[in-house]
Amino acid sequence: MTPGLFDEILARGGARDVVSDGAWLAAMLDVEAALAHATAEAGGLAAADADAIAAACRPRDFDVAALAVDAASAGNPVVPLVAALRAVVRADAGDEAAAAVHRGATSQDVVDTASVLVTRRALGVITADLAAAADAAAGLAREHRDRAAAGRTLLQQAAPITVGLRAAGWASGLDDAVRALRGWRPAVQLGGAVGTLAAFAGRGRAVRAALARRLDLDEPALAWHTERGRVAELAGLLGRAGAAIGSVSTDLVLLAQTEVGEVREDVPGRGGSSTLPHKRNPVAAISARAAAVTVPGLVAALLTAASGHEYERAAGPWHAEWRPTSELLRTVGSGAAWLADGLAHLVLDPDRVAAALDATGGLLLAENVSTSLRGRVEDPKGLVTAAASTSLDEHRPFADVLADALAGTDITRAEVDAALDPAAHVGESVALVDAFLAAREPAVASEEHP
Repeated sequence: MTPGLFDEILARGGARDVVSDGAWLAAMLDVEAALAHATAEAGGLAAADADAIAAACRPRDFDVAALAVDAASAGNPVVPLVAALRAVVRADAGDEAAAAVHRGATSQDVVDTASVLVTRRALGVITADLAAAADAAAGLAREHRDRAAAGRTLLQQAAPITVGLRAAGWASGLDDAVRALRGWRPAVQLGGAVGTLAAFAGRGRAVRAALARRLDLDEPALAWHTERGRVAELAGLLGRAGAAIGSVSTDLVLLAQTEVGEVREDVPGRGGSSTLPHKRNPVAAISARAAAVTVPGLVAALLTAASGHEYERAAGPWHAEWRPTSELLRTVGSGAAWLADGLAHLVLDPDRVAAALDATGGLLLAENVSTSLRGRVEDPKGLVTAAASTSLDEHRPFADVLADALAGTDITRAEVDAALDPAAHVGESVALVDAFLAAREPAVASEEHP
């Protein structure tokens, strides 16, 4: 399949292929084949007919474009697919087997179950990429566990942390997203026209149980044709993954700014500009962030649709789910693939990290100074606040202003400098990183090999 003009940027990674039209077709045929075998297992169909139906469910024998055109007349693609499948079965095995195709099911049973299969396959790709991104972030946390850096709040320097702690935060959020997505359990959909299983002649529950078992899906007590909590839950989980991707990619874009320059993506030949020869744009982080920005709108579309299903089968809200489901999986998958790429190629510039620590001449440690002066001067917070204001207003190093303010005390300049040493005042950053990594390794191993 030829990629679209924007696909390599906005639909990167393996998720694109597993939510393609061909993938949906294959999933619907998987459902029809499994339904035939499940019906035979429950005694509602001859085994030979079920085998004939399953043998005819070959995606290569069906024209996606033709099905798409014919779907407009029925309002969903299952109607023309079933007609085409019956024609194939009739030619191969006769009228009786052809009449058994799709027996007892309704179009929504097939589309919903196919959607679950497509989603499960896409989540396998997405979680693999998210896990790779988390592993890369954890590697950065390990490598830079004790390297002091400027911590920032509200986009302003606040207090020292370590590079390792920030990277551990990235890994933690991504790990949580992976864990949540892997915990999602898809369920089969089978209820017939109005959820009563009436067309199965009393075998409906047995067919449903066999279908769920054959497709390795949970079996719900009732059809969920209009109870779309499962769809809403999936949307929320993918939205959470998008948020994790967005948080990390935003940090990377900001840290790669020319004025900051603490990180860069080291991929030769990537990141150039159409006009500016000096540019080295963080393409992976930018593209991951673009995906993350798109995710909330798609989540909202699915949540809006989920809230409007009426009676036993919905007129419109169900149909409204199809495209956003694919787009959401494709978009989160793209963000995950790009983020894994960007973190794998991320290079830290230690000099720029150190320069940022010293950018304010010690203001980053103002809170620490206030604490260290308690009991030694009157109103330590007031003294430090005044010194900080003078430093900012007069563009003088905070250390010099503070030393002047303390000139009449027994506090030496050496003590001032020690209080303003970022590396000595990163709190429990190193211990937090070590504890996170120690807890992470067995947890990740158990999730990968349950």
